[in-house]
Order: sequence, then C-alpha cells, then structure tokens
Amino acid sequence: MVKPVYVIGTFDTKGDELFYAVGRVKAAGAKAITVDVSTTPSSAKCDVLAQTVAAHHPKGVEAVLGLTDRGTAVSAMAEALTQFILAQTNVGAVLGLGGSGNTAIVTTAMRALPVGLPKIMVSTLASGNVAPFVGPSDIMLMHAVADVAGLNDITRVVIGNAAHAAAGMVLNKVPRPKKSKPAVGLSMFGVTTAAITQIRERIEGDNECFVFHATGTGGQCFEKLIDSGFLSAAIDLTTTEVADHLFGGVLPCDDDRFGSIIRKQIPYVGSVGALDMVNFGARETVPEKFVGRNFYVHNEFVTLMRTTPEESTVIGKWIIERLNKMDGPVRFLLPLRGVSAIDAEGKAFHDTTADKALFEAIRKNWRSAPNRKLIEIDAHINEAAFAEAVVAAFHDIGNQINATL
Repeated sequence: MVKPVYVIGTFDTKGDELFYAVGRVKAAGAKAITVDVSTTPSSAKCDVLAQTVAAHHPKGVEAVLGLTDRGTAVSAMAEALTQFILAQTNVGAVLGLGGSGNTAIVTTAMRALPVGLPKIMVSTLASGNVAPFVGPSDIMLMHAVADVAGLNDITRVVIGNAAHAAAGMVLNKVPRPKKSKPAVGLSMFGVTTAAITQIRERIEGDNECFVFHATGTGGQCFEKLIDSGFLSAAIDLTTTEVADHLFGGVLPCDDDRFGSIIRKQIPYVGSVGALDMVNFGARETVPEKFVGRNFYVHNEFVTLMRTTPEESTVIGKWIIERLNKMDGPVRFLLPLRGVSAIDAEGKAFHDTTADKALFEAIRKNWRSAPNRKLIEIDAHINEAAFAEAVVAAFHDIGNQINATL
C-alpha cells in the first residue's frame, strides 16, 4: 500500500497554499494527510490538529501553544513535530511550505527522519545558506521565489511542482537492492588518506566501502546513514571533528558524535586520526586568543593549529565518555607513533607529549568488556603496520557485521 504524503504547515496563515498543495498531491494520484503546526489558535480543519502535535512535546501542550514569544513557540513546536512524526508508521513523504518559522519547524522534523524518505520543503529561505536546515539529511529545498502569501501564477506553479514531486516519490518508490556485501563507512581526512586507502584496498573485495571526509558535515552524514540503516559497520579512524568541536575550529562535529554507534550498536573500529589539529580558514581568520600557537598553513584557505597536551587530554576524555556507552562490538586502536601525516617524526606537528596525553586519557578511562578491545600499535597511523592491524580488528568482528545484513 502506498503511504501518504504528510503536508505540514502553519494552517492559520498558510491554509490556502497548503490545501492547494494537498489538492495537487491527490490529483497526482497520491494520498495526503494534513498536519497543522500553527503556534497560535487555529480553526483549520486538518487531519492532525496543532494541539495533537503539541501534545507530543515532552512538557505537554502548554509548552508549545499560547506562548507570547514567537521564537520560543517555534522551537517548541519543532520539537513537538519531531516527536510526532517519528511516532508515525505510515509516512510516505513530507511536504512543507512557508517562510522562516515554518521552515524551521518542518525541517527540524525532517532531519530526524531516515535518509531515503522523501522530504520537500518549499521555502522563502531556500536561496541562501541552507546548511542549518538541511544538515546531513537528504532534504530537498525548493525556493518559493514569491512569498508563500496567497495563490498566484507563481506560487501555484512552484507549490504544484513540489506537490507533484512528493506524489511522484511515494508512487514510484526506489527499490533497495538486497545487499550482497556489507556496507562499511570509513572516516578520512587529507592527513589520514594513506591509512584509509590501504584499508579500503584490503577490504573492498568483500565489502562495499563508503568514505566520508571528516569536515563536520561529512561526519554527520556518516552517522546519519548509520542511523538510517544503510551502513553495517564503521571504520571510524578520523575523529578530528571532535577537536574542532571542543576548541572552536571550523569543521566541528556536534554533541551527538558517536551517537549513531551507541544507538545502533553496529560493529565499530575507531581511532584518533588527525586529533593533533584544529582547523581554521585563512591564517588571518584564526582567533587572536590563539596567538603564539603552533600553526601549519595547509594552503591560503586552510590553517591548522596543533593541539596541546592539555587540549589532548580534554579530547581523549570527551571521546572515551562516548566510547564507553557503546555496547556493540568495539575495537579502538591507538597509533603510538603519530596520528596524522604531519604528526610523524620530523614533521611540523610531531609532539609526543601531546599524543601521550591523548592516549593516556583514553587508556585511563577505558571500559573493559568481552566485546571491547583497546589495541595499541607501535606504528604511525599511515604506516602499513597500522592498516594491517585495523583490518585484523575489522575481520575480528566480521561475524557480527554479517549478522547485521
């Protein structure tokens, strides 16, 4: 049975436009369910009332509706809608349309949905910086061109096209082929490319490899695919985004780094790749508070800052706190002779004291269990000996990987 398109919006102000979208969805042959996310009293006759959505907020309806501060109300409704949509079992696609408030509400919920489920947002903000709305998800943002404030020759076409697209997606679902090989995600940065290349060449005959660049968004996409069930195992060697997150770099993860592994308990092989650096833009963009630090100018657009022993201890503690929450099979490897291409002996970031502080923070707090191993390798992260150790650890948990298929 074809699942319906959930048409979501603030029906108190965008009712005509939203019901027009519903009509186009139905005219295209799909079903539609209307969901009102108005934060003020609304008399719209929707399938799902704003009160019903608001009731999904952890603090109840009163935390969402009737608030005097619009910003607070929008954030609260976004949280309520997220919980509401995750509780539904018949979502074929999500279609939203509106301005800044509705875009914030609907895309927040869209980001919580799995990759592959169709998500279309017609927005007046879709021609600017859309990263906060899209994040690591596969949200399709369509620029409204004219404001979503009345039906006219422009809005009918734009909204109608979006509605037809949503209907087409639910009526023509893309089949997922039966997996013949385990899908393995690998995290990489330029300074760990040699390691990942060697590992990938050793395992890709029996596994389908997906490499993610550790740029903040790259790591989030990596974990989003794990949450969405696309990846069977992770070789997460390059955890550098944690350093940016903790110390103000431009390629940060968020507080949910490693969260997908904790939730899904898939086999995990990890390491400390590129945790010797915090990333900034051009040299002149580095915050003044870091004057006097050890910098490496990668190019005119990228400046790297060496992490100190004190920072390395903080990073290690942050990571181990999350590693210790992983109950699936875990192998975590420490490359004792350096964690990046420029942290090798004789290179710009070689600092054995900082590396030892990082390793010791992880060793000291490691939670032991039969399915968890902390492995120390007397090699640099990009050396063949380390790649071989990673592959051996990966094969060691091979039975668990096959069981997830």
